[in-house]
Amino acid sequence: MTWEDIGGLEEVKRDLREMILYPIDHPEKFEKFGMKPSKGVLFYGPPGCGKTLMAKAVANECAANFISVKGPELLTMWFGESEANVREIFDKARGASPCVLFFDELDSVGTARGSDAGSSGAGDRVLNQLLTEMDGAGIKKDLFFIGATNRPDILDEALIRPGRLDQLIYIPLPDKGARKNIFKAVLKKSPVAPNVSFDFTAELTQDFSGADITELCQRAAKAAIRDSIQAEEDYKRLNAGKEDVDMTEVADAVPVITRGHFEEAFANARRSVSVHDLYKFDEFRKKMDPAYAKKVDGSNQRPTINWPEDLSS
Repeated sequence: MTWEDIGGLEEVKRDLREMILYPIDHPEKFEKFGMKPSKGVLFYGPPGCGKTLMAKAVANECAANFISVKGPELLTMWFGESEANVREIFDKARGASPCVLFFDELDSVGTARGSDAGSSGAGDRVLNQLLTEMDGAGIKKDLFFIGATNRPDILDEALIRPGRLDQLIYIPLPDKGARKNIFKAVLKKSPVAPNVSFDFTAELTQDFSGADITELCQRAAKAAIRDSIQAEEDYKRLNAGKEDVDMTEVADAVPVITRGHFEEAFANARRSVSVHDLYKFDEFRKKMDPAYAKKVDGSNQRPTINWPEDLSS
């Protein structure tokens, strides 16, 4: 997985280069300014917008090992075994450094402590173990932690504080340019008719997630495959009984994915992210990102700081 496989999100890619690649490629700069590299980052946003793909691309770009963990995989019914699973994952990541440790569905193990009063406390113990391991995750090891969730509002405050997950990066719905790049990325190995305009399809997919666009492209490709198979079957039926049936005559009956196939796909297209979901993410982003809140409120101006002239005190 590379940056080219991910359409759009240029600003997010730039932030990740600074957070992960700079400490690896320019360690002397961090030593010069007395700064320790970031330990982790949290991707949050609507489902299907490329959080998992982005984490895989990061590991590939920095030539690091990649360990992917689904949050629910760590939970078991046996007392103490879930915490042992967390320790084992971090030990494996330290042994494979430089390594990117990716926790998908982080909300399954990172829910605020005490929120589920009726449970046995297993979730709280797992979270405590996770916090402990994260505090020691980067000690003398090139280990970077990435979490992903589409429920950032239920995460424990201790998990997303600076020093653990140093930066919270919002992965938004793709804009028009990003949607066009997603169409190109998904269909880069597919033959598409030259009269199919990706600029136009990008306009038609306003408020679609990356997963929605991928599904749409798959529907169009399936329609082309169905028509191609149908053409072959029709040819065989018309030439039934003949000894020499030359299938090469219908091999290119449907050589490309046409406008008609995309029209059929658009007829069944669906949006997976509602306006209400976007509102919840926007409120969380305002809470965690003061710069974004000021920008939304129309007061996106850098505050004036009156530095003291006499610094002897």
